Amino acid sequence: MSEEKRAFGYICPDCGKPVYAERTPFALSAAAVGVVCACGHGELTAEPEGGYYRLTVPCGVCGGEHRAQAPAEKLLRGGGVGLACPKTRQLCCYIGEPDRVRSALRELEIAVEKKGEEGVFLDDVVMYEVLSELRDIIARGGVSCTCGSGACAVEVHGAAVELVCRSCGGRLRLPAATDEDLDRLCCQYRLTIRGQK
Repeated sequence: MSEEKRAFGYICPDCGKPVYAERTPFALSAAAVGVVCACGHGELTAEPEGGYYRLTVPCGVCGGEHRAQAPAEKLLRGGGVGLACPKTRQLCCYIGEPDRVRSALRELEIAVEKKGEEGVFLDDVVMYEVLSELRDIIARGGVSCTCGSGACAVEVHGAAVELVCRSCGGRLRLPAATDEDLDRLCCQYRLTIRGQK
């Protein structure tokens, strides 16, 4: 698995559009990095400081801006990190492997669109990993409904994710709060929604 690039993803609080950018680990290590939205307003910054990075994150969830610290090893290697909005506790920024960040950013778009549905993630990292695993299962055609449809939508809640059949509205609730929940999902090659027809 190539780790030549690290990706950044967030929703711009000014225009509401997803922002995605890639940088090399070398560029990240050498100097502060800025990822600016095409609208010219929201800007994520990552500044190396010892074994950490100081992050300034525009938050498309609450509309504000947050400051955080993340270990350099997580930003430069491995799956990456998801950063949560301290006001809503909802993930608002992803940094890590490009495929994972793109996937998580799509889920964040859905979550922001549904932000009227208040929810608190019991464990941000587990939720991030569950959404990433679900993306892989859906991408390989591993989700089906007993009504015969293979198309589903994903709804993100505080401690669970629901797969909703686009044809009949049937639902499959998947717990997403503990390491055991994640392990259980990782063992599944196929997921079946119980249809309403």
